[in-house]
Amino acid sequence: MRDVLDLGDLHAEVIRKTIKHVHLSVLPPAGKVRVAAPQSMALDTIRLFVISKLAWIRSQQRKLLSQERETPREFLNKESHYLWGKRYLLEISFADAAPAVNLTPRRLHLQVRPGSDAARCEEVLDGWYRQQVREAVPALLAKWEPLLQVKANRVFVQRMKTKWGSCSPESGHIRLNTDLAKKPPECLEYIVAHELVHLLEPTHNEQFSALMGLYLPHWQHLRKLLNELPVRHVEWPAGH
Repeated sequence: MRDVLDLGDLHAEVIRKTIKHVHLSVLPPAGKVRVAAPQSMALDTIRLFVISKLAWIRSQQRKLLSQERETPREFLNKESHYLWGKRYLLEISFADAAPAVNLTPRRLHLQVRPGSDAARCEEVLDGWYRQQVREAVPALLAKWEPLLQVKANRVFVQRMKTKWGSCSPESGHIRLNTDLAKKPPECLEYIVAHELVHLLEPTHNEQFSALMGLYLPHWQHLRKLLNELPVRHVEWPAGH
């Protein structure tokens, strides 16, 4: 079930879910507002909640509209690509063998089969980035789960258009954006800690901020760092 709240020049899409708490999102690229709310919550209650968050919503929308975006990747030799915040120059080779990605101190070597186009190069590289995140996550979980006394039931790494990460407290599932492999390692740690804290506090309320401040005192600096880094160029469909 979907409703739309009209608040002057701001429109918020409301989606009903089998959840206990309200979740408010401001989505890129243009700052669309989406509210996930419990099935039984009255629309007037949701309206009051959104009104109470108007200043935060406007702030998030300004950040999205001002955030730098990467130019589209064309997968040409000497094009810039990143791993853990470090810049590498792309070097593509063709071979009748399984695709592979290898690093030297300054170059990222991408081997693909003859005839592979840019879309195939992107697919191979995305798979490699996904693996980089997967390999980095166990050590972070080993650090943060005992510290917070929580346990993530499953961790998924995937392309995400609108978020760096997400948590479903009911299932204990955490999702991480593949593109975190391009950012400095401390950004991935911040997102892992952030999502694990959601297992203790599902919303972004004062309790959540207090927990983040207790366990990761410089979390707001890391959030600012991540928000200021260029994000992937995405061709957004009309209406988003």
